[in-house]
Amino acid sequence: MIPPAPRRVPHTITQLGRVRQDDYAWMKDENWQKVLRDPSLLRTDIAEALREENAYTEHCLEKTAPVREALLKEMIGRIPPAEDSVPWPDGAWLYFSRFAKDAQHPVYLRRPRAGGDEQVLLDVEALAKEHAYFALAGTRHSDDHRVFVYAADMQGSEVYRLHSIDLETGKAYAPAVESAAGSFVISPDSQWLFWVYRDDNGRPSRVYRRPLAGGEDVLVFDEPDSGFFVSLNVTASRKWIVIERGDHDTNETLLIPASDPTQMPQVASPLVRGERYNFTHWNDRFIVLTNTGNAIDFQFMQVPDSSPSRENWTPFVPHEPGRFLLGAAASRDYLAWSERVNGNIEIHVIRQDVQGPVRAEARTIGMKEEAFDLTLLGFLEYGDTTLRYIYESPTTPAHWYDVDMASGAQTLQKIREIPSGHDPALYETRRLFARASDGAEVPITVLKRRDTPCDGTAPLLLYGYGSYGISMESGFSTSVFSLVDRGWIYAVAHIRGGSEKGWDWFLQGRGKHKPNSFTDFVTCGRHLAAQGYGREGRIVAHGGSAGGLLMGAVANLAPDLFAGIAAQVPFVDVLNTMSDDTLPLTPPEWPEWGNPLEDGDAYDLIASYSPYDNIRPVAYPPVLAMGGLSDPRVTYWEPAKWIAKLREIAQGGPFLCRINMDAGHGGSSGRFKRLEEVAYVQGFALWAMERRPL
Repeated sequence: MIPPAPRRVPHTITQLGRVRQDDYAWMKDENWQKVLRDPSLLRTDIAEALREENAYTEHCLEKTAPVREALLKEMIGRIPPAEDSVPWPDGAWLYFSRFAKDAQHPVYLRRPRAGGDEQVLLDVEALAKEHAYFALAGTRHSDDHRVFVYAADMQGSEVYRLHSIDLETGKAYAPAVESAAGSFVISPDSQWLFWVYRDDNGRPSRVYRRPLAGGEDVLVFDEPDSGFFVSLNVTASRKWIVIERGDHDTNETLLIPASDPTQMPQVASPLVRGERYNFTHWNDRFIVLTNTGNAIDFQFMQVPDSSPSRENWTPFVPHEPGRFLLGAAASRDYLAWSERVNGNIEIHVIRQDVQGPVRAEARTIGMKEEAFDLTLLGFLEYGDTTLRYIYESPTTPAHWYDVDMASGAQTLQKIREIPSGHDPALYETRRLFARASDGAEVPITVLKRRDTPCDGTAPLLLYGYGSYGISMESGFSTSVFSLVDRGWIYAVAHIRGGSEKGWDWFLQGRGKHKPNSFTDFVTCGRHLAAQGYGREGRIVAHGGSAGGLLMGAVANLAPDLFAGIAAQVPFVDVLNTMSDDTLPLTPPEWPEWGNPLEDGDAYDLIASYSPYDNIRPVAYPPVLAMGGLSDPRVTYWEPAKWIAKLREIAQGGPFLCRINMDAGHGGSSGRFKRLEEVAYVQGFALWAMERRPL
């Protein structure tokens, strides 16, 4: 089958005195905002081009269909066909969710804490059967336990509809809220619904309040900065309704007293550009997580809740380089926080009446493994002494623990079941370090079977992300074992741009330092090969979203290193996207990448690495680019344009594009359905490796 050859329509862009050519610009539907909300409105010629791409990809990978089916069956076999979450207590009730046998979506339930019958709050599986795509952003119940609210997305565009259910009758409690973001709260007095409006450009831009029972919306906050996102929360103490506004660099908190939820919000402490802060309410004060005072790895400060402005902050847990503070959770008598040390997570807990230095008095929860992950879930109730956390590692499935901080007793509540069987002793996790050209030590987490040789003969899948300070945690993945059990080595490159080694690790991989992310990944690949964990030319690289940008960049930098490159929802048309301020994420992303509309240096830097703009006429490995038609984060035309241009300029390949016509950024909805795309990537990896024999 001949690969598609999308037409080229000459299109010249002049910007800041610089000129570029984009002959595939026509793939962006001029009515993209409407397409996100209703994909059926996609222009006919674009839809036909995407269908041709999908058909060609299916043709090229047709022989992988049986192995994809086997991979999918294996992955599903590692997921319990039926499963309950660990119940979370609230007042007289225990709230939890359940996957019925073989269900794609959960049912939300509750049962009386003292014993009694279960009550179904929401059957998501039944709702989802009416839609090709169905996903929830979140659920909340009112403090009086009468109303249940959920945010539903039926097209993958992350434009949500908020529904409320009367738990006494099972019927709608109020009319639905349209054009919402996924962030919402119910006031602790159970009278008001606070929600965030998503505008025509897909941005969460305004906060409204309406009676929970239905009624007129009142504007609470109108975000003046198109580069800021807005979200909502309620403190665990139930004393404050919190509005957060900000970008990756700067944020500001606005507070509404829960005792008077109709008050207009008041700024807790005015924003300072380049400074971030986050409040955790603890009795009569706020614990402030902040980088103020050049605390690169952040510090905790404290301030009376009656006067929370910055000038009143006093030290609580001082900044300590190498200990990256992540967040805190409070109960009446205890405060817990998590921090990253040497790439792993520790949890620390102190009493409310602590007298000495906080860190010295804290109890520490950690694990003795080379690589692991702890997730701090918080205290079960504000007046409770029980702390819940999750422990897992690349070889160990998730364990849910409850710790009674008063007695010290620890209770294992649940171990994630692997129905098809899993023996951790068959596998090993290693933490390696690759030295970058500037001397930076880049961590790599490796998962392999103990009997897989490290002599360069094993195929290697190398995953990376490296943006926004998001850390790739060393958790358990049920899907990677399908490759590992076939003799593959799986590795994660913890490159700069993430925060695995602290916030400075992020700063060294953003803005003018962004190329470090790309060179770090290549360095990791070559280091793994030199150590026998694979061989150059027999590595499959995998990344998604900003990790898809990474994939495009390393394809241009070192195409000879890879046997294949799998890029899911890849952010590859960076220069054009960062120059379009109507797109949902563009203004908020300027602190991360730079603003090429106003800054010539930012333009030149982005132009130097943007994958779409740096394709070379040399041999590339096979490339698979996967996108979603209704994706508001990385729009469908980015992978489509990239693959078209690869075919035009590069040699080698083949270059494959697959657009999910019924999904957005996260791919298909449903716990099993989403695995079809995971199996597709792994099938591509196996296929690509077969083309590069030893």
